[in-house]
Amino acid sequence: MLGLASSAATVSCARSEKGAEQSAAPKGDLTPPPNHEKRIQWWREAKFGMFVHWGLYSVLGRHEWAMEQEGIPVSEYQQLAQKFKPKPNAARDWARLAKQAGMKYMVMTSKHHEGFCHFDTKLTDYCAPKQGPGRDLAKEFVEAARAEGLRFGFYYSLMDWHHPDGAKCATEEAARRRFVDYIHGQIKELLTNYGKIDILWYDVNWPLTPQGWESQKMNDMVFQLQPDIVVNNRNGLAGDFGTPEQEVRAEEGNRDWESCMTMNESWGYHKADDDWKTPKTIVRNLVTCARDGGNYLLNIGPKPDGSIPEESVRILTDVGKWTARYGDTIYGAPRCAVKESLFANFTRKGNTLYTHVHFWPGSTVSLGGLTTKVKSARLLPAGKNVEFRQEEFRVQLTGLPEKAPDEPVSVIAIECESEPAQDQGAIRKNRARPEKA
Repeated sequence: MLGLASSAATVSCARSEKGAEQSAAPKGDLTPPPNHEKRIQWWREAKFGMFVHWGLYSVLGRHEWAMEQEGIPVSEYQQLAQKFKPKPNAARDWARLAKQAGMKYMVMTSKHHEGFCHFDTKLTDYCAPKQGPGRDLAKEFVEAARAEGLRFGFYYSLMDWHHPDGAKCATEEAARRRFVDYIHGQIKELLTNYGKIDILWYDVNWPLTPQGWESQKMNDMVFQLQPDIVVNNRNGLAGDFGTPEQEVRAEEGNRDWESCMTMNESWGYHKADDDWKTPKTIVRNLVTCARDGGNYLLNIGPKPDGSIPEESVRILTDVGKWTARYGDTIYGAPRCAVKESLFANFTRKGNTLYTHVHFWPGSTVSLGGLTTKVKSARLLPAGKNVEFRQEEFRVQLTGLPEKAPDEPVSVIAIECESEPAQDQGAIRKNRARPEKA
């Protein structure tokens, strides 16, 4: 991934710190590829996915950018390939945890910036079948995801610190030709050798422009090989969806988007990184993504043997308990126009407004600026009726428990006469002044 470091992002959308290599987001024409609406439908419904960053950097346990940040020579770093010996079928545990957490799809790094390939490739010996693992790790991932009924795809870094033409391609045409052919060839292998693939997740198009990468030719090949696939925007073209990193930020207009985030501050396994997001933070991020028409791709960084860090398991298990009860308020939810509250967030389906209360205020929950008439309210998941009073600028839900009825986020369903809408500004503009005594 791009970021060298990032803050523990929350729904406040704190700006993340980016590395020097910006994976240039396309500017200008953001028209998605042909047949976008047909291909993207399942992805819009899914909302929640698991990202998996795993590679030789996992052996070091010091962040996925260790090779570059520490200035490790290629000759020294590539020796890790013989020390990388994961346990058989580690991906089965990833897929089981993803399903338990309520995730609907998975994306695994097939080749990160370090250049090591998890898949069987004829274009280099720097790959799992020919090095320490001695087998095709991408195949194991595909089989694991399919076994759990999850959609899946491959992350693939265009930038490559190991390939001799990875930087030289920017200044020498012969090197560019060799390197671009290599990259296109590997993408072809990924999309040919593993059956139906749902997602291709490009990353970091340094040091070439989309023209230098021949990105349009690249995408044309991808859709020819996998007509139903969705692709992101990090080869410099618009793609099917945008990719805000380490922040929840909706794309302009109605463009599809996916926020990718880490569970701590590292993408790859970092044994010293203990800055873990809480289950509440993760649920709040998920709600915000669903509210604004996006997806949430949450990363795990397995250990070198493929096992999942214990904290990741604990946190995602708690998240899974919540999605088991309230997932219907998230999956398939369209954009929601109601957004303003100091203690809650919102999703909707049809005329039902789901109020996700993360800071429970007590026996009365008040929403300001709701301009839609309320018909009824229910406390989920049991659906117990909630009394309410609706005034010009306020809806009060009363008779609720003093303490939050659920953790980490409680949910109240409010049935409205039409699609829920909110005008918070009307409160200040139209508030009547008190009459003089």
